[in-house]
Amino acid sequence: MNTSMEPLTGDELVALVKRVFLPQSHEKGLAVLVDLPDAQVPDNPDWAARRRIAAQWVETFARHQVELGLSPVLVLYPNVHTNNGDLPERCWIHGGGPLPATAEALEASASIPFAELYASHSILIAPTEFSATAPLKMAARQHPFRAATMPGFREDMIPALRLDYTEVNRRVEYLKALLDEAVGADFLFGHSGGHDTLHLDLRFRSAHASGGLLPKLGVAGNLPSGEAYIVPFEGETEPSRSEGVVPVQFGGEVVRYRIVNNVATEVLSQGPASEEEQEHLRREPAYGNVAELGLGVLAAFGVKPIGEILLDEKLGLHIAFGRSEHFGGQVGPKQFSSPAAVIHIDRVYVPETQPDVKVLKLDLIFADGRVQPLMRDGQYVVDFN
Repeated sequence: MNTSMEPLTGDELVALVKRVFLPQSHEKGLAVLVDLPDAQVPDNPDWAARRRIAAQWVETFARHQVELGLSPVLVLYPNVHTNNGDLPERCWIHGGGPLPATAEALEASASIPFAELYASHSILIAPTEFSATAPLKMAARQHPFRAATMPGFREDMIPALRLDYTEVNRRVEYLKALLDEAVGADFLFGHSGGHDTLHLDLRFRSAHASGGLLPKLGVAGNLPSGEAYIVPFEGETEPSRSEGVVPVQFGGEVVRYRIVNNVATEVLSQGPASEEEQEHLRREPAYGNVAELGLGVLAAFGVKPIGEILLDEKLGLHIAFGRSEHFGGQVGPKQFSSPAAVIHIDRVYVPETQPDVKVLKLDLIFADGRVQPLMRDGQYVVDFN
């Protein structure tokens, strides 16, 4: 982690909250959520630093409470051991002083229901170890809040919080409009083993915009942000037309997933990573669900990947597997073998993350037969102006 990164000032933090959430005069509560390590998932330096940053943000918000117009609290909860797994029923409002080192140090009698927190805090910021995006999206449909989720946030992401999110959001909305109109997406991938083609069925779906602005209640989205995304049709009323091969680089190995009816049914490649992925598909068939086509825009703003999905997926094209119901799809926790097995994982196609896999071509297909070239050689070819 880049410890020399200049932290956000109090004025910058207040401006960030006002720009992202547009708080209204009647709103009074802001909660910053962090998850805690436990015996199953031990602490790590980035996680510990993230909790310190969260505590510092709450202290800064408290010093600027008059300008902010919101009363801040730091909220703790035991980590759920997987990205986008359901949150526990209860949480803890930190009363000040040193943070507990692990979840085992939390006293059950001091906890409150998450529903109670949601009722009294209309703005949530969640710089957590494990992504809380899916459960907060689901909860936001029932409770009057909105949330900025920041899984894996690190200090070297701070420059991305200083971007012009009005322009980021404009580009994201442009891509969302294209995805809304499209009925399919055709890919041509290149890699050391040759070429793979993929068709994703985008019928019967609406796209989403995550442009870094969250002014309306009932939503949750990532921060930093900058992507339009859509869940491919998963075949709930008729067979999905999604089929082909998705190549994903793991270290020096390119794993090739065969897609049938929008699901990865087998791994075609050979090697240690391929064997592991084949076993994962056998153990958890829901993991093979093609859950998202995402189009990030931040690479055009000079942002570089840092090895954390929260930021890296916002740079360009990504395809996700697993849970989708938080985006409007059909696959949720009930389709997995246990809460700990629930996953939504993004595979990001930019040169720094998958240098051996090239997105040679991506076209959007419209119902009237028109073809919109979207990417060539990994770069957007649409005019955002």
